[in-house]
Amino acid sequence: MISIDENIKPLERAVLDEARAEAEKILAEARMKAETMKRQASERAADERARIIAQASLEAERLRSQAIAITHLESRTLTLEQREILLQTVFEAVRKKLPKVQRDPHYDRIAQNLLREALLQLGAGSARLHADKATQKVLTASLLEKMSKGLKIRIQKGEPLKDGIGVIVETEDGRRQYDNTLETRLNRMQDALRSPVYRLLMGETQ
Repeated sequence: MISIDENIKPLERAVLDEARAEAEKILAEARMKAETMKRQASERAADERARIIAQASLEAERLRSQAIAITHLESRTLTLEQREILLQTVFEAVRKKLPKVQRDPHYDRIAQNLLREALLQLGAGSARLHADKATQKVLTASLLEKMSKGLKIRIQKGEPLKDGIGVIVETEDGRRQYDNTLETRLNRMQDALRSPVYRLLMGETQ
């Protein structure tokens, strides 16, 4: 007769074998999951690393482009500043030489043209004339009378100019005036002269 223990032993072995097999199965699945997670983590790390590298490359390119743009801007600004200084020096030198115009043998014609242009620009039936002392000498009474008849504008002499070379005319009520001194003419022409003067300074012929 088989004892109870002998009947239980095969059952224990069967249970243990099944438990061992289940444990190995669970362990194998755990290892697979661990490998999968490890691989996924590695892939994510690689993707993240690639993303960071790509982002860093884009940022580096942006900074490089920005630095180049700033350098070009600073260079252009410096060039324009130097050009402005050079032009201002030239125009200032011209202003200092304006009094020499009055020593020109044809200054009487220059003064007449200054006055005629000023009267036409003022566009009034009568005008008061202000001129510097040297210009007043060449704008004689007979010349003013002749110009007055020719332009049909009544001209009367006003106070001499304290500053400037040339003429300033104004309406009798003083509400409108036209400044045609050489200094003001140079100021009006300066913007148009900037480019040709700079080209001449740089040795360009056109």
